[in-house]
Amino acid sequence: MTDMNESSAPRPLPEDWNRALAVVAHPDDLEFGVSSALARWTSQGKSVVELMVTRGEAGIDSLPPEECGPLRMAEQRASAAAVGAETVEFLDFADGALEYGLPLRRALAQAIRRHRPDVIVSINFREAFPGGTSFNHADHRVLGPALLDAVRDAANRWVFTDQLGDGVEPWSGVRFVAFGASPRPTHYVELGEADLASGIASLNAHEVYLANLDGFDQKSFLSTAAAEAGGRVGTALATEFEVFDA
Repeated sequence: MTDMNESSAPRPLPEDWNRALAVVAHPDDLEFGVSSALARWTSQGKSVVELMVTRGEAGIDSLPPEECGPLRMAEQRASAAAVGAETVEFLDFADGALEYGLPLRRALAQAIRRHRPDVIVSINFREAFPGGTSFNHADHRVLGPALLDAVRDAANRWVFTDQLGDGVEPWSGVRFVAFGASPRPTHYVELGEADLASGIASLNAHEVYLANLDGFDQKSFLSTAAAEAGGRVGTALATEFEVFDA
């Protein structure tokens, strides 16, 4: 897995592919910028499947996990529909307690082998978000390296051999993994107004979750971020990614 040249200016993300698997730790992770790109891609006829590693059950302080999890799953399904994602799947890892290790790599490799994506999309796993001073969520920091390793695992027929058979084979077709909202962007996706509008609708679908975020202005967040990213790369609207070649 190769980190693309961080010293060069972000360049357009290749779009000559057909299938994407979007993998994040929690419901709502994709919606803070990446979903607008998903909307662009589904409007081009590409297939997008969303995979949540947890159910987000620890994400709302006022709701116990047994109530929060199903609610956030429902909000994610509505969010995915707003950007034309084909389906949403959930793994069964505990929200807030992800650990790097074989169980996580195994589950991710299995999903990659089953869906056989051309590209994988996720969100920032670095210590902070652009312009931020707070430490990134532990689940985000764990998932990124595990996901990059799972791409390699999925391609190796001698790793997790029990997954193979009944039509499941190793998959070495992942071209790259793109992490949105990274402080080290290497690529960008130009957005149209319709893409951004769909991305905003996907964020708005997390109604209960957003209502519990004190002081967050969801109405302007995505529009401002897309305009600022566009200004950095020379377009009206954009969203940026840190990309690793597979």
